[in-house]
Amino acid sequence: MSVKYRLVQWTPVKIAYDGIAVAGIAGFIALFTKLGGGVYEGAEALSSQVVAMRAWGACALTLLTVILTIGPAARLEPRFAPLLYNRRHLGVLLFFVAANHARLVLDYYHAFSDVPKLESLLTFDAAFTGASLPFQLFGAAALLIFFLMAATSHDFWQKTLGPAWKSLHMLVYPAYLLVMMHVAFGALQWETSPFFPAALIGSALGVCGLHLAASRASNALPEATATDGWLDAGEAATLADGRARAVCPPGGERIAVIRSGETISAIHGVCAHQGGPLYEGRVLDGCLTCPWHGWQYHPETGASPPPFEEQVPVHEVRLVGGRILVNPDPREEASDA
Repeated sequence: MSVKYRLVQWTPVKIAYDGIAVAGIAGFIALFTKLGGGVYEGAEALSSQVVAMRAWGACALTLLTVILTIGPAARLEPRFAPLLYNRRHLGVLLFFVAANHARLVLDYYHAFSDVPKLESLLTFDAAFTGASLPFQLFGAAALLIFFLMAATSHDFWQKTLGPAWKSLHMLVYPAYLLVMMHVAFGALQWETSPFFPAALIGSALGVCGLHLAASRASNALPEATATDGWLDAGEAATLADGRARAVCPPGGERIAVIRSGETISAIHGVCAHQGGPLYEGRVLDGCLTCPWHGWQYHPETGASPPPFEEQVPVHEVRLVGGRILVNPDPREEASDA
């Protein structure tokens, strides 16, 4: 969320984040290349081109798995939240890693005839039969989704596409399924070791398990008890500075209770942008920041910082006996920042 659209709003945190990500990718490729060349010997030995192809493909799958686990991991354990805030950077890197894997595939399998590479890809072994499935097309479809997501990752596209932006980026889940099918009906068909299928199945179960656990933990938040019409939001001493917690009104939307220094306040817990969980955000630059896309709201007014005009309802807060009480009914009109 920014006043002006810039290619990247570089900060020391983002530079460190991207530096670690690039170093991790480089290290993965180097280690895979070194170890992968020695796994098979004799007649089964792999050429350097095939090892490189598999290295970049395995790196893309690993990076995609990391991207999909960051969200639920951050919901289950707040210490993972810093990995979430710049996750779109990983998505852009994922596209370039996957694109390089595709380039190596085209150069190795589709470059030695008069047929153009893309035409060869789309026509060679492209039939759905009982004996085989066109696994290369699964990978190509996933790569197209990664391109669309990377190309629209900037704030400009969030603003321009509106609700459609979220729908577009939810395609990461079909893309993940396509990648798993690409690997299962491709590289794994030539593997004899049980390690690789077990690793693929394990990663899929891990991703699904984390999402289910995060969903269960989120839905398991009990409805707050009410005293004289006020909701009990817990002890004030247990609310960390710069953090928020959710309080659930009976039958209503969650409310984000925030501590900013010595001030405790409460605002509507759902982001006005695309329904992100504000109650899982943290206070940055004096504003509660949505963990999904960085939209911000002043804890005491519910208003976004100028020149933005978004606003969420504000709830009254009382401290009684060291406990936080929240009025479940929002103020009729939040004051301006």
